[in-house]
Amino acid sequence: MKKKFATALSGSALLVLALSGCTGDDSDAKVNAWAKTVCDQAQPQIQKRADAQQAIIATAADGKPADIQAADSKAFQDIAAANKALAAAVQEAGTPPVENGEKLQQDAVKELNATSVAYLDLKKKVDALDPKDQQKFADGLQGVADGLAKIEKMDQDSLSKLQSGELGQAMAKEPGCQKVKPSSTANPGSDASAPASKPSNASGPSKSPATSKSADE
Repeated sequence: MKKKFATALSGSALLVLALSGCTGDDSDAKVNAWAKTVCDQAQPQIQKRADAQQAIIATAADGKPADIQAADSKAFQDIAAANKALAAAVQEAGTPPVENGEKLQQDAVKELNATSVAYLDLKKKVDALDPKDQQKFADGLQGVADGLAKIEKMDQDSLSKLQSGELGQAMAKEPGCQKVKPSSTANPGSDASAPASKPSNASGPSKSPATSKSADE
């Protein structure tokens, strides 16, 4: 089950606000200025998302149920906070100076806020699981993975609106909106103020026979 969960999460882990997906030249100073305003604020949030998503993947691979629960709960909370901050950054930047800029901004803000709420809902579901009951935990984890797949699509939709045309080209050139690597010194189970990136299984937690059986199904 944990292997299936890790697989389901892999797509979300790669979705790290990759605004650098667009290419091309853009000489419009106003568009570039808008992109810089957003991307300067986005960089720490992109890093937070990358760290949190890496923690989910690394722990789901072969972690113990209690470790998976703790890492996922914190990661979902961190991603929710990051998305909320990204929504605020887009809102505060004002209307993008492009065609249909107001609608692009409103849609992106609305969907980023919606995914923030959705991640918090996933956190509640993870927190409610009983890691001592292997089968129920595995079943509950599958439900979380299914929910995460839906949120991933919401995330993609919210970002695609900013990745298009002039805005996408301008953001692609901003360092703050580039892809980032997860931090390598954090522990997912550590204090909430620290980045969640170091796999909680870095020390090689062992599996009990019961855990191993349910994990590999």
